[in-house]
Amino acid sequence: MMTNEQWQELAQEHELAFFRADVCLGSPQSYSLEEKRQICEDMDASTKAVDAAMRADFWSLPAEARGKLLDMLGESGCETRQWWEELLGVSPNCSASSA
Repeated sequence: MMTNEQWQELAQEHELAFFRADVCLGSPQSYSLEEKRQICEDMDASTKAVDAAMRADFWSLPAEARGKLLDMLGESGCETRQWWEELLGVSPNCSASSA
């Protein structure tokens, strides 16, 4: 499970990648095609890193906690339970309570 400091660092890297994209969109003529490609790759990499960290933390929880967390996420109104299950790697043939 990641520490708060690790999560903060990951979140900052993610925010920075998307900030660079916003700046680029504001002045696209100021960036070369190679720089734009790198910005897109950085956004993709940071998103994958956040998703992977969330999955790792989810699966490090006890089975009962995983089920409760999925219930809470599904009821939160932020995406559907199915969306969260897909993001967290819960297969349709496997419940969150089994590893």
